[in-house]
Amino acid sequence: MGRRTASATTLKPDAVYHSKLASKFINCMMWQGKKATAERIFYNAMDQIKKRMPDLNPIDVFTQAVENVKPPIEVRSKRVGGATYQVPMPVNRVRQQSLSIRWLLGAVRGKAGRPMFLRLSDELIAAFRKEGEAMTKRDNTIKMADSNKAFAHFAW
Repeated sequence: MGRRTASATTLKPDAVYHSKLASKFINCMMWQGKKATAERIFYNAMDQIKKRMPDLNPIDVFTQAVENVKPPIEVRSKRVGGATYQVPMPVNRVRQQSLSIRWLLGAVRGKAGRPMFLRLSDELIAAFRKEGEAMTKRDNTIKMADSNKAFAHFAW
């Protein structure tokens, strides 16, 4: 592929839960280098999850939410003699995780009118229960791949 960032190799686990996934998520959520803000939003969301699901460890809810949103398969455009086909392809691990994080954040940013940490905790709990906007996105991706199974032989 093209441009690679060093974030995977230099990523440090986050301070509170010692989870690399959490710190990756915080980095993806951060805008304009405002890491403290991103961290505050993330930890507030974790506190919300703790309040609403007292018997579960919030970091486990978060990890499971990201797991649930990961797509096993996606479609990629492939040009074959003038026609563009949507070819279903398996998604590798790294991309699964980044898609999952991107979709969760997209879903959260798409909702307006409430503090970010509340929206984030809502979406994470929804994804943990296999519902919510990010899950819908994943299901649509899988549906697309399913309906384009006929073109699977173009996979390269």
